[in-house]
Amino acid sequence: MAEGGTGGPGGESLLFLTDEQLRKGIEAMFFAYRGFTADPDRILAAHGYGRAHHRAVHFINRAPGTTVNNLLNILGVTKQSLNRVLRALIEDGLVESRVGAQDKRQRNLFLTETGAALERELSDAQRVRMRAAYRSAGPEAVAGFRTVLEAMMDTDLHHHFKALKEAGS
Repeated sequence: MAEGGTGGPGGESLLFLTDEQLRKGIEAMFFAYRGFTADPDRILAAHGYGRAHHRAVHFINRAPGTTVNNLLNILGVTKQSLNRVLRALIEDGLVESRVGAQDKRQRNLFLTETGAALERELSDAQRVRMRAAYRSAGPEAVAGFRTVLEAMMDTDLHHHFKALKEAGS
């Protein structure tokens, strides 16, 4: 085994993964993502929403009062795209947009009770799937998985992730 590497299933060294091993990991992520989004997709479809609505509701829930600009930075979408999503969520009574207290040009976003209920339903579905996967994989795999995910994040996205993590602590 390579120095500093640890053996995984099959004894591979994590420092010297082959292209084939990396391809398998990439494919596993694609299929895992499909599974991770499948349950929320069904819930969203029943309401006439898509994944962009889910992401907006999730991050507004995680940071109540967040600004439209902050949400734009987190989601990495165009202003036009986010405005379309927010307009639907506001018109349907899931999100409330309030004028900023210090800066009247800012719009602070909050979930309504209806929005919070939808967010809980979506998150509950994903927590069930993640909890089962984490239990199956074990505590060392959970920590390793988180480490890998964080290492894959772009620097600016990692900053947003850390801010959310610290806010939730």
